[in-house]
Amino acid sequence: MTEVPALARFSRATRIENLMRVAVVGAGDQPPFPGLAALFPHLCFECVGPTWPDRSAGDYDVLIASVNGASPSEVDAAARRLRATPSNVRVIVALQHAEVGVTRLLLREGAADVLTAPVSDTALAVTLDKLLGPVKASARSPGGQLVCVLKAGGGVGATALSVQAAAMIAASGAGACLVDADVQFGAASLYLDMPDSATVSDCLSSNANLAQVDFKSLLSKHRSGLSLLAAPRQITPLEALSPAQAEGLLTALKASYDFVLVDMPSVWTAWTNRALQLADRIIVVTQLTVPHLHMLERQLTTLRTQGLDERSVALVCNALSQDQTALLSLKSAERALGRGFDVIVPEDRKLMLAAINQGVELASLRRGAKIEKAIGDLARLLAPQTATIEPAKTRRWG
Repeated sequence: MTEVPALARFSRATRIENLMRVAVVGAGDQPPFPGLAALFPHLCFECVGPTWPDRSAGDYDVLIASVNGASPSEVDAAARRLRATPSNVRVIVALQHAEVGVTRLLLREGAADVLTAPVSDTALAVTLDKLLGPVKASARSPGGQLVCVLKAGGGVGATALSVQAAAMIAASGAGACLVDADVQFGAASLYLDMPDSATVSDCLSSNANLAQVDFKSLLSKHRSGLSLLAAPRQITPLEALSPAQAEGLLTALKASYDFVLVDMPSVWTAWTNRALQLADRIIVVTQLTVPHLHMLERQLTTLRTQGLDERSVALVCNALSQDQTALLSLKSAERALGRGFDVIVPEDRKLMLAAINQGVELASLRRGAKIEKAIGDLARLLAPQTATIEPAKTRRWG
């Protein structure tokens, strides 16, 4: 057997009465996953060495073992051991070189779940939560607000606005989470300087019912208090998510947080459509250029076609400069759209780039900037029942 990836180490756990026992097959004499020990106080993690226990397996409630899917002999050995494992022991397999056929074989032979290696804390926690009970016995809220942010094409700065507005909401004391759902080119983790954050793909690597997971205990926080579920670290096919997975994930996040902001990709798929259907509000971000206004009209038309214009839809004009309004007036753009913009965010490229490069809030670099005040307006628009940010009148241009 290959070693289960050790994310970190902690002192050897001792057997405590009434605790459920989790055996981890791996090299060394210290078990991995120290963060999970804190999240699951009712579990006792124990390292059982590099060999899958045969006779003593029945002494454990869960067995975690790694299997090399590229080795037929190792897969066959794992299948035999799964068949011989007592029915009361749930086996989680960390599958290296995962293939659909091998995954199905191991599940058919008795594996409780098969996770793609290397296994993250988040993916394993989701599975343990499914198999053994909630991560924490904390009360679950009936459901927070869910807001989706759409881009009217690329390069409009929607992610930067989402990051800054969500951080403001979190800093106001609300339990807030930002979800980077741009599974191919999402960069919110970089904007917040949180490169090691749990990702959407971490959640999807588990077969758990995501609607039953308390993410508040699993996701790491920015210094503002904002929790982040990042985009996958590698480009992921858009069809990797299903509508059911999107709904399960967002339902769980709504149950865990007062406010959930989803930074959406600009493309339309079955799962993005479902996410938008679940949203309490939809924000569409554009810039004042003729091409972006045409793309904005396409997005608005699609929202109407899908029956999504019946909910609250707000328009944000980002990075507006006097040079732009000299070429195309804001009033003429609003007349062409048949409606006005709800928030106007002035351009301040230098301040915004500084915040992005340092992974901090705008206010930590310069308080009282016009762009900060405008994003404060956006934060109140996003979460009118949650954000307690002092109101600031947005400067109108043109």
